[in-house]
Amino acid sequence: MAEQETLVEFPCDFPIKVMGETRDEFAQTIIDVIRIHDDGFDATKVEMRASSAGKYLSLTCTVYVTSKPQLDDIYRALTAHPMVKFVL
Repeated sequence: MAEQETLVEFPCDFPIKVMGETRDEFAQTIIDVIRIHDDGFDATKVEMRASSAGKYLSLTCTVYVTSKPQLDDIYRALTAHPMVKFVL
């Protein structure tokens, strides 16, 4: 009973939303951070949306994750990045 730490069943495609200020290199930087933990990450699985005023950019990155530790590592790397405001 105590072994199950998550409701997510691995492996799976998992959407991660990453938000930051609009910058030319933002999307590529986020892709590069994810690829540190998933070298096969497919950049075509990134959806981009700009805020209404255009100041912020939201990326929804669908990552194929194989374990909770891998998913946790991706979240930690993204939240620690200086260009990232929020990760959901």
